[in-house]
Amino acid sequence: MTGPEAPRPDSRAHGEHGEHGEHGEHDDDSLTELGYKPELKRTLGNFHTFAAGISYISILTGTFQLFYFGIAHGGPAYWWSWPMVFVGQLMVALCFCELAARYPVAGSVYNWAKKLGGPHIGWLGGWMMLTATMVSLSAVALAYQVTLPQISSWFQFIGDGTGKSAAENAVLLGTVLIAFTTLVNAFGVKLMARINSAGVAIELIAAIILILLLAAHVTRGPDVVTDTFGLGAGENLGYFGAFLTASLASAYVMYGFDTASSLGEESKDPGRNAPRAILRALIASFLIGGLILLFALMSVPDLQAEQLKVDGLQYVVLSTLGSTIGQIVLWCVVIAITVCELAVHTAGIRLAFAMARDNNLPAASLLAKVSPRFQTPVLPAVIIGLVAIGILVINVNQPQIFSVITSIAIIMIYLAYLSVTLPMLIQRLRGNWTPAKGKFSLGKFGIPVNILAVCWGFAMSLNLAWPRAAVYNATGPQHWYLRWGAFLFIGVVALGGFAYYWFVQRKKTGVLAMHAAVHPDRGTPGDSGNPTP
Repeated sequence: MTGPEAPRPDSRAHGEHGEHGEHGEHDDDSLTELGYKPELKRTLGNFHTFAAGISYISILTGTFQLFYFGIAHGGPAYWWSWPMVFVGQLMVALCFCELAARYPVAGSVYNWAKKLGGPHIGWLGGWMMLTATMVSLSAVALAYQVTLPQISSWFQFIGDGTGKSAAENAVLLGTVLIAFTTLVNAFGVKLMARINSAGVAIELIAAIILILLLAAHVTRGPDVVTDTFGLGAGENLGYFGAFLTASLASAYVMYGFDTASSLGEESKDPGRNAPRAILRALIASFLIGGLILLFALMSVPDLQAEQLKVDGLQYVVLSTLGSTIGQIVLWCVVIAITVCELAVHTAGIRLAFAMARDNNLPAASLLAKVSPRFQTPVLPAVIIGLVAIGILVINVNQPQIFSVITSIAIIMIYLAYLSVTLPMLIQRLRGNWTPAKGKFSLGKFGIPVNILAVCWGFAMSLNLAWPRAAVYNATGPQHWYLRWGAFLFIGVVALGGFAYYWFVQRKKTGVLAMHAAVHPDRGTPGDSGNPTP
């Protein structure tokens, strides 16, 4: 049973999961330190947490969705943005590993920002992450349009797949996908974990087979990654400017690894398993994704084909491997997109639940309610799904829907990560940060790694938000408000959201009594935002 009558740590730590008893008690103690009592059932094992992280990153989803963009704006040499983004995100992930070892908690980014930077920074970081998750849910759903019509024209329900008809069909397919993930998440974490784990297994196997098949069809050497297609000539920054634009394609893939920790309250021994899952998911994605991109460039029959800049990896697979094998691979991509969407939705639900139990969202008591039957917060699943569909519908007539929504989603994620890494650096410099004893620790490398993580976050956020016509106003007449769309949208979300918090929600914040580790008449359970860890 869950909710106010959920079992205490000792009743879960023994018996059914006896081998994890000691760890279970410790992980529930970390919840108590944050002011919460354990309510979500610990049912997820090592592979489940790894699968959650890698399915959010989703190698096949990201590479197949934006390979065309990277090639079109950076040529084959855009491949170097892949290791660049990996190194930057690895710095962030290493910081997150220390936090996941000490605080494996639902809504990890929100709770970490709150613990390190105080309640105001925590709320802003959580708000940005929650909004970014809903935008990401819309962005990932658009990947169906990039793949399904390539399998069969039957999936092109609206128009011929060009211009506005592509955007309209993308919204239709995306809405169906979001409806599916909403239902699965509403029915509980066990069903989600089973589908997610099966999907990840298929994705990993398919990715490895795809690498081998592409490697067997190579027609040119690895020096292809030095070909710039002459892009950037005559521009102020030359090819470097084109490369920075193309890096969006890589930046879109390697984030979301914090999901492994966001399921910490539902995982066995997350203090040890979550850091491992974060690193394994990121490293595996880098290696497998990098090889897919490299061998795709080496094996595509015609590197100058215009379709390569339109259909991307889908064109590579079909033209290199043939229609039969190619379609099998593309169906695996569809599975990868589905479990990626499922993981994004799951992470958003945990974040909304975490903020709601701190009474930091409207109708918090309803949003933080855990269903006794499904043992998961159901209302956040429905609301997040509806908002994501709404984002798609608003952009239904925008041909540049893919790059715009994707870019804004990534920027907001990077900013949310900064709400953790920057306060963490400040606490390190003040000598206030102590990693969990006997678990993951950066030791003497903590400060330099943290500095690199912060610098990377600022630099890449600015790069992705830069008002480029290629990203924010690719077609149709040029409008300043489209070019500056990222700054305008994120500014409205951040300033508007924080204004609401400051004047309305701030006066109500505090752990709801039904979720508090200490009864109100014995202390102040809402005081969990102490910036000193």
